[in-house]
Amino acid sequence: MTVDVLRRPALADRRARLAVAVLFFTNGALFANLLPRYPQIKADLGIGNAAYGLAVAAFPAGAITAGLAAGILVRRFGSARVAVGGTLLTGVGILAAGLADSVVVFAGALFLAGAMDAFTDVAQNAHGLRVQRRYGRSIINSFHAIWSIGAVTGGSMAAAAIALGVARGPHLLFSAVVFSVAACVALRYCLPGPETEAEPVAETATEDSAPSPIRAPAAGLRTGWVLAALVLIATAGTLVEDAGMSWATLYLSDSLHATAALAASGYVALVGAQFVGRIVGDRLVDRFGQRAVARSGALIAAVGMGLALAVPTVPGTVLGFAAAGFGVATLVPAAMHEADELPGLKPGSGLTLVSWLMRLGFLLSPPVVGLVADATSLRVGLLVVPLAGLLVLLCAGVLRPRRS
Repeated sequence: MTVDVLRRPALADRRARLAVAVLFFTNGALFANLLPRYPQIKADLGIGNAAYGLAVAAFPAGAITAGLAAGILVRRFGSARVAVGGTLLTGVGILAAGLADSVVVFAGALFLAGAMDAFTDVAQNAHGLRVQRRYGRSIINSFHAIWSIGAVTGGSMAAAAIALGVARGPHLLFSAVVFSVAACVALRYCLPGPETEAEPVAETATEDSAPSPIRAPAAGLRTGWVLAALVLIATAGTLVEDAGMSWATLYLSDSLHATAALAASGYVALVGAQFVGRIVGDRLVDRFGQRAVARSGALIAAVGMGLALAVPTVPGTVLGFAAAGFGVATLVPAAMHEADELPGLKPGSGLTLVSWLMRLGFLLSPPVVGLVADATSLRVGLLVVPLAGLLVLLCAGVLRPRRS
């Protein structure tokens, strides 16, 4: 049994939680405004699936290139300032990508946006964990759920703009301005002080807890293997997210001949179901354990998307992307949290490494799916989604079991 003695969060802490939620919301909404525009950009630039896949891979390439510098910036300027600064520059990169008149400019703008997004991602999670320590209980999943709301909002904004015939320039400029202003307002209510300040925590007494491979004494080699498994779990989650971001709209519009506005519903369904999964995720984990939740979610993603690809229809494909989003909802937050508590690593090192390495999924997925799509079909390329589910089934043993 676990007994937590929790204090009521101070007003400043509650305001900081709301501010971090706004940062996660804007981060999800900014990029989602660009994604449904990808088919138009691809057509205007006159490029094939392989070239398109390589171009959109510039976003995760920028994130990987810049990712390790995020920790230095956070220690130098503070997580809140880095998160907001990254948001502003991400908006600039997304606007430039939408207005690009060549594939080189398009890829370059995505590279910039990806680098800035990496700074924002690490910084907002770091600040969210500061707020969580003040609360004395887990709230990090709620921030990722808010990110999903932002992504649904951004995707819906883009779908509406497409349906109304709004050009990419005005649409993406409006998005960048609105969400940049929101992030700047949120900065005022973030936690002050250095990142290393001691945070109040709950007093906790535990007994009869089931043993966890994360908390058990482990040699450096075992810690390395567990960290590698956590990276694979997080990467599987990003592979599924990338399938929705980079290919859902194209698959629905080109392969299944859905209208432009309807084609955007694939990505919206994925992030919408992901939001639902994150909202209920904490309760499910408390009841069944993270290991069982991850395995069940992986099975839902693999079977749901597998059936959608086996019997391709527009409604079935939208439901398949929804199943995939729900199934992987808790994977990235779980991997980050578990990595942050690995023995033998400096505080924050596990979180930084998982956040950086999981972006390999975003880097490798677009060109691989694009090459497979050109050689066979995009339908075959999207088998990456059920395969990611199978990968999680294999690696989920490193996650926490249910507590007695």
